[in-house]
Amino acid sequence: MVKTGILGAGAMGTGIAQVAATAGNEVILYDIDAKSLTRSEQKLDSIFTMLIEKGKLKAEEAIAIKARVKYTENLNDCRSCELVIESVIEEIDIKKSVLDKISKIISESSILATNTSSLSVTELASTVEHSQNFMGLHFFNPVALMPLVEVIPAFQTDREMIKKAIHIVRLWGKYTVIAKDTPGFIVNKVARPFYSEALRIYEEGLATPQEIDWVMTEKLGFRMGPFTLMDFIGHDVNYNVTFSVWQAFYGDPRYTPSMVQRKLIEAGMLGKKSEMGFFDYRNGARPEYTPPKEEIQIMISERILAMLINEAADTVYLGICSEEDVEIAMTKGVNYPKGLLQWGEVLGYSKVVDTLDQLFNYYHDMRYRASPWLRKKV
Repeated sequence: MVKTGILGAGAMGTGIAQVAATAGNEVILYDIDAKSLTRSEQKLDSIFTMLIEKGKLKAEEAIAIKARVKYTENLNDCRSCELVIESVIEEIDIKKSVLDKISKIISESSILATNTSSLSVTELASTVEHSQNFMGLHFFNPVALMPLVEVIPAFQTDREMIKKAIHIVRLWGKYTVIAKDTPGFIVNKVARPFYSEALRIYEEGLATPQEIDWVMTEKLGFRMGPFTLMDFIGHDVNYNVTFSVWQAFYGDPRYTPSMVQRKLIEAGMLGKKSEMGFFDYRNGARPEYTPPKEEIQIMISERILAMLINEAADTVYLGICSEEDVEIAMTKGVNYPKGLLQWGEVLGYSKVVDTLDQLFNYYHDMRYRASPWLRKKV
C-alpha cells in the first residue's frame, strides 16, 4: 500500500481520497479551510451510506475505508506520503504556491502530481524541488465512477517515476493513458469538436439543439447530446476549457470558442445549475429532443463525427498519444460509444476525408483541414 496525500478537499480531492482509501491506502486529505474538510467528510459519509443501502458495500468495509482517511489543516502531516496529488483550485499561481511548499516537505523519492485539467504540467514542475518526480495525474469527475486517469509527464519527469505512478493508479482500479504535456491533454482536446461543431451547425441555423441532441443520442449512441452535456457541465466551465485550449494553441481555428455560448454566459444562463441554458430546467423540466428530417440527420452525424475522428487522428499524428491510448481515453474518459479511430474505420477513412474536404472547400475555414494521419490512411 502507498501512503497518499491529497491537497484540496473539493469534489475532485474528495473523490481521489475515496478511491485511494477504498484500494487500501492510508490517505492524508489536506485543506487550508476547515469547513471544506468537514464538507468532504460529510460527503464521503453520505456516499458510503448510499453504497451500503444499495448493497454495494458492507458496513464494516465502509468503517475501515473511512478510518484510512485522515483530515488535516497541517501540510506537514503529508511529510511521510509516498505519493501526493495536488487538487486545489485551477489557478496556476495558487497551484505553484501549494506545490512549492509541499515539495520542500516530502521525501525526495516521493511522487508529486497535479490533477490539473488544463494547465501546463511542465510549467508547474519548474516551481517544485525534485521536478524529476513531478507529473500530471488527471482524474475525471466523478472520480469513483470514471475509470480513466491521464498520466502527463513534464519535460523534467523521470521515466521510472511514470512507471511507478501508473502501477499505483492501476492498483486503484483505473485505466491509464499517457499524454504529452499539450493543451487539453487527450480527452479535453479531442472532445472539443463534439461541442464546437454542434454549436457551429446551430449558429448557421441548420438544426436546433433538440434535433442535434436527438441525432447524437438516438442515432449515434452517445449518452448525452452536446447541448445537454454543455448545460450539465455549465457553460462557464465548458467555454473556459475551449477558450484555454484555443488560446494555448495560438488561436488555431479548430478550437475557436462560440459566440452563442459566450452570450449565454453573459445572460447568466449557465445550464442546469442556473435552470436555464440551451434547455429550460425550471420546475424540474427535462430536455426534449426532436428527430429532424433524414437529410439533416445525415448532415449532423457526418459533420460532427468527421471532426471528432479528425481530432483524434491529429492527436496521434502530433505524437500527443498512441492510437491505443486515444481510443481508451475517449471510451473510458467520456464514455463515447466506440473509439474514434475505430469509428473512422467503420465509416471508411476516405469518407471522413471527403466530408472534411467538402466542408473546407465550402467554408475555406482551416478548422476543416484533414489531418495528414487520415490522408495517409486513405
